[in-house]
Amino acid sequence: MSNVTFISAPARESAATATDLAAVKARHPSFKTKVIIESPLASPSKSGLGLNQLYGRAALRDSLLRGEAPMASHMLYAQKFVLDDTDELEREIGMVAGFAWLALVDRVVVYVDRGISNGMREGIRRAEELNVIVEERSIPGWERG
Repeated sequence: MSNVTFISAPARESAATATDLAAVKARHPSFKTKVIIESPLASPSKSGLGLNQLYGRAALRDSLLRGEAPMASHMLYAQKFVLDDTDELEREIGMVAGFAWLALVDRVVVYVDRGISNGMREGIRRAEELNVIVEERSIPGWERG
């Protein structure tokens, strides 16, 4: 397992309120819906991992073209030199960091064409605990499984 040191930043209060956010949305009608993308990543084979990475990028593209502001923490944190998704501790750190975004999004979008992984199930469960909308999607041209 990896040794990880956490460094706490000084607490910072935000002057922004929900009313401020509503005002920004009113001034900018194209304000994007914030979503978390759930798609599979890990795979027992290198080719499966590569396909899952491509599928994750396709999910990001699909979301962006719908006018959303997507966050796919599993695609960001599991990159080389960030976190090692095959290391149990680092995988857990990445998952917990990704779940921290749940309180800030409008919905969780689950892309299902390549199946639903255990990590995705955990993301869905946590979203439902926080009453975040969970939406299932498919991308044309991707086979299920």
